Amino acid sequence: METKADFMGELKGKYIRFDWAIKRLLRQKANFAVLERFLTVFLGERITISEILESEGNQLTPEDKFNRVDIKALNSKGEVIIVEIQNTREVYFLERVLYGVAKAITEHIALGETYRSVKKVYSISVLYFDLGKGNDYLYHGQNRLVGVHTKDLLVINRREREAIAPRMPSEIFPEYILIRVNEFNKVAVSPLEEWMRYLKDGTIDSHTTAPGLGEAREKLRYYAMSPEERHAYDEHLNAIMIQNDVLSNTRLEGLEEGLAKGKEEQNRENARKMRELGVDPEIIRQVTGISIGGHQRLT
Repeated sequence: METKADFMGELKGKYIRFDWAIKRLLRQKANFAVLERFLTVFLGERITISEILESEGNQLTPEDKFNRVDIKALNSKGEVIIVEIQNTREVYFLERVLYGVAKAITEHIALGETYRSVKKVYSISVLYFDLGKGNDYLYHGQNRLVGVHTKDLLVINRREREAIAPRMPSEIFPEYILIRVNEFNKVAVSPLEEWMRYLKDGTIDSHTTAPGLGEAREKLRYYAMSPEERHAYDEHLNAIMIQNDVLSNTRLEGLEEGLAKGKEEQNRENARKMRELGVDPEIIRQVTGISIGGHQRLT
């Protein structure tokens, strides 16, 4: 099990965790290069950030830990990109991601505009928890309209500039990328793997050529922050450790409670069967721990 010492790491030789950097540093235009290269690696196409968008979900407030969106940006093609970090499990995570995408779409279409103004949204979730079963650490998908019988992809025709312009669903529907940080255990060779290594343990190779990580080595150094910023960052790490410890203890207590309840039910069942066989009540008590009265019912 990861200890606090492991979690904090040797900060002098590491870099600021991505979940902190994305809230505090990568929102600044001077640091867009790190964010752009990160998105380029994970989306598989060159991304240029035009601006960081503000909404109810990603404004910096004293309640940062409750924020659902860490960064919402507009790329050079006018598409919306949502990036969020999730450190702890949430039962209805996928439903919340869907809601966040829908909210982003409606936030960026003005009243009175036609549906032609709907922006495509990319939703990237960096997950530091086990979402479910799967052998990969990176999953990418979107809604696909596939014929039930013919299995072909539906193409949407839209009249544009007095002509019928075919438009694939993939050009309209949101895309979802789930980055399962804890599942990564490979030697970092490719740019994608180098980014995964940084996301997982905060290390960046001094000879890295991965897009964005060179800039990250310069901009995300722990000791480049002011003492006040370092203190806030350390408190952030502490808060995550405490939160994870609480959740782990809660799950453990729930398991122990379930085991105890199961054992008690089994003892009652054994006591019932022994009484039916005419076993002496004192022997039943010694074996099961349950005292049998003259007319006590065991259900």
